[in-house]
Amino acid sequence: MASLLDSVTVTRVFSLPSSISSISAAPSVSGRRISTVEFRGLKACRSLVSQSANRRYRFARGVRGIVCESQDTTAAVEVPNLSDSDWQTKVLESDVPVMVEFWAPWCGPCRMIHPIVDQLAKEFAGKFKFYKINTDESPNTANRYGIRSVPTVIVFKDGEKKDSIIGAVPRETLEKTIERFLVE
Repeated sequence: MASLLDSVTVTRVFSLPSSISSISAAPSVSGRRISTVEFRGLKACRSLVSQSANRRYRFARGVRGIVCESQDTTAAVEVPNLSDSDWQTKVLESDVPVMVEFWAPWCGPCRMIHPIVDQLAKEFAGKFKFYKINTDESPNTANRYGIRSVPTVIVFKDGEKKDSIIGAVPRETLEKTIERFLVE
């Protein structure tokens, strides 16, 4: 089985202690499986900090380790979920444009754009409203707007559907769509 480090290009050469030289795709510590938040990148470090016990582990002199940083979720804005009963008041009667993400819990691409929508909600707070609607829990609204594929993002302005984007798209695509409706 190839290790994770086989596919990583490192511009600086350094050695790793034997305890972490072969990191597998399913890492574990003391027999416990590690759960990660969101991969942000690899960084070389001289010591490793255990978050659970607040202990600092130092590598041997001159040896560095590789640490996977995760996204800081404390500053993230949680985009509220809607139901069929909330639809009229929250979306159609809104005084500002609204972006609604139609998603399902079993959908992998939906999980890819959730953090993007959360970031955009934080950036455009007050100028745009953002909601998520689970198509499994609110099928009436999904059927009304012809949602056949998730994720689908729809922009509403003045109670009317103005634009829709289907699939997991880059952040720039959603950002340009938002900015287009802010100008109008």
